[in-house]
Amino acid sequence: MTVLELRDLAVTYRTTAGEVPAVRGVSLGLGRGEALGIAGESGSGKSTLAMALLRLLPRDARVTGEILLDGEDVLTMAWGRLRAVRWASASIVFQGAHHALNPVHRVGDQIAEPLLVHGLATPAEARRKVADLLEQVGLPAWRARGHSHELSGGQRQRVMIAMALACAPHVIIADEPTTALDVMIQAQVLQLVRALIADHGVSLVMISHDLSVLAATCDRLAVMYAGRVVETGPAGEVFRHARHPYSRSLAAAFPVVGDPASRLAPRGLGGDPPHPLHLPSGCSFHPRCPLAVDRCASAEVELWPAGERHAAACVLVHPEGVTA
Repeated sequence: MTVLELRDLAVTYRTTAGEVPAVRGVSLGLGRGEALGIAGESGSGKSTLAMALLRLLPRDARVTGEILLDGEDVLTMAWGRLRAVRWASASIVFQGAHHALNPVHRVGDQIAEPLLVHGLATPAEARRKVADLLEQVGLPAWRARGHSHELSGGQRQRVMIAMALACAPHVIIADEPTTALDVMIQAQVLQLVRALIADHGVSLVMISHDLSVLAATCDRLAVMYAGRVVETGPAGEVFRHARHPYSRSLAAAFPVVGDPASRLAPRGLGGDPPHPLHLPSGCSFHPRCPLAVDRCASAEVELWPAGERHAAACVLVHPEGVTA
C-alpha cells in the first residue's frame, strides 16, 4: 500500500535574479513500512523536496505537481487540515536539532506539544507518554526536565526522533539526521532509526549526501542531481551496482576503512554542481561526467529500466531513452 506519492513535483524559488528551479519533475512512491533514501550533493534539491512534503517552504517557493499523503494532496489542503496532518500523519526530524529545539522550553514540554495540540492526550497522559518515548530512544525519563543546551548532539537528535514519533504518524521525514555527529553516535542513531521503523511499522523518507548510510538504512534509494532523480532502485543494488555515472561517483567518494588504495588515492568527483539558474543543456551532469558522449549535451535523458525495480537516466543505460 502506498502511503506517500509524489507526482511530477516541481519547486521553483522566486528571486531577484530570476526563477530558480530547485526540484524538477520528481515522481516517487513510498509504501507502508518502507524506507526510502534520497541522496545527492548539496544543492541537488533533496532538502527542498523534504520541506515541500509538509509545505514547510518559504513563501517565495512555488510548488506544482501532487504530493499524495494517504491519497490526499498536501498541496491543496486547507490550513486547518494541513495543521491536523502535521505530526499526526507525517512528521519531520530536522537536520539541525540544536536549532529546531526551543532553548527556553524543557525538552519534555516540546515532545508533549504535538500530543496536546492534536488532543491525543491529557497533560498527565502526555507526561507519561514523553517518559515512554524518551526510553524508546535510549534516554532516561528525567531528561524531559532538561533544556536542549544541556544535551549532546546525539541526545538532541534522539529528542527530535521522540518528538517525531509522539503522535504515531504513518510517515517520518528525516532530513540528514546524523549530520555533525561523530561516527560512533551516528551509528547509534541509525541503529535506533532502523529499530523504530521495524517496531512501529512507519514509513521513512531519509535525506543524506552519504550513499553508504542510506544503503545501510533504507530499502530503496533515489539519487538526485540538479533537481532531478537520475537513478532509483533497491538500496543495495544502487550502492553496489550503480548504473548512472553520478551515482557511481557518489558511492566512490567515501573511503573504505582499512583499504590503503582508497586512502592513498581517494576517488572524488571534480567540479561543482551546476547553478540552478544556468543549467546546461541535455543531461545536467554531462559537463562533469567522465563517460559523457556528444549526445549527452543535447538530449534530455529520462529514467529508463536498468534492472528489476531499477532505473537510471543515462544514455548508457538505454541509448533510445532520450528526447531532443
